[in-house]
This record gives sequence, C-alpha cells and structure tokens, in this order.
Amino acid sequence: MSTVQAREQMIEQQVRAWDVLDARVLETLRKVPRESFVPPQHRFLAFADVEIPLPCGQHMLRPSVAGRLLQAVALTGGERVLEVGTGSGFVTACLRAGAASVRSLELFPELVELARRNVSTLGLRDIDIVALDATRLDSDARYDVIAVTASLPIPDERFQRQLAVGGRLFVVVGQPPVMEARLIRRITEDAWGTESLFETVIDPLVHATRPQGFVF
Repeated sequence: MSTVQAREQMIEQQVRAWDVLDARVLETLRKVPRESFVPPQHRFLAFADVEIPLPCGQHMLRPSVAGRLLQAVALTGGERVLEVGTGSGFVTACLRAGAASVRSLELFPELVELARRNVSTLGLRDIDIVALDATRLDSDARYDVIAVTASLPIPDERFQRQLAVGGRLFVVVGQPPVMEARLIRRITEDAWGTESLFETVIDPLVHATRPQGFVF
C-alpha cells in the first residue's frame, strides 16, 4: 500500500468514522504528512489509530483524537492559537494549516528541538515553539484558540482565562479509565460555556494539579 493510500485509509476508516466530518479538517490531514512527525523506529505505525511513543515518555495523539480536536476548535484562518504540549509537532502543523499563527509550549527541550526540525522541514512559518512549563504560564496574552494536547486530572481555569472573548479551548479533563474532552468558549469577559465532546484517555500534563489523595 502506498503512503497516499495508507493516509486516505486512516482518514476514511479511523478519523471520519469517529464523526470527524468537517471537510477542512479532513483536507488538513491529507496535506500534513503525519509520517514526517513519527520517530523513524515507529514509522510503520504512522497511519494506525494508536498513540505513538515519543522521547521523554510522551506520545502522539491518535489520528482520531487529533481530528476531533481540530474539528472542535473550528479554525477559519485568522486565529491566533496557543498549543500546550507540542510533542513531535504534528498537531502544531495541523493547527497552523488552519490558523494565522501558532505559539506552542513544550516542557521537554528534546521535543522542542524535534518539533522545530519537523516543522522547518515542511517550510512552515508563523509557528513559535518554545520550551516552557505551561503550568507556570503567567501572561496577559489572549488567544482565539487554545488546544491542550495532554489531559488535566482536575479542571484548571488558567487556560480558559487566556481566551479572547469568542475564543475556544479544547481540553481533556479527568483520570483513567475515563476522561472527558471538552470545548470551552469564552462568551464574555466573565462568562464561559462548556460542551462535553467525547470520552478518551491521553497522557496527563506534566506538573498539572492532581486530586488530593484520600486520607483516613
């Protein structure tokens, strides 16, 4: 099977089958070469609907989850995007394909360098990948879209407060065996709305706040 055929099979049998029906998202997944963001030793898994291991104990999101994320944030081309958790840069590149600019935060310097090489190879611009612990982010910057690609064991309002009015935040909240993907919209300066999207399980955000253990 050719790479083109394998990619199309991924889109039709895994991504579209999981209710990703937005034509713009499906076209983005056709154009951004997922295999270029997969470590060489795992490239045979590039189009499988599995989490692919990355350095530093991290994983790439499954294609179906990446597709649902992209569909949820509904990019129209002019958005300023913040991504939390760069990984190998695949979702970063997909976000940039539908937005004006992307700032991506990654805790591990090794992954920062990997992602920078990956997006540079594709000639992508207006992507700023920085080594930064997102749990210590203290900024007045506002974004039209924020995508958190790791889970939060308990809700954390710091990210939704960085949305511009009308902005959208994709985040996964909870602990195994079930986590909830949510879309949070900033309606006004002091009001947000939350929509439950689907259930999944993904890696937790390193240094995220955890629930306190039960004490007898």
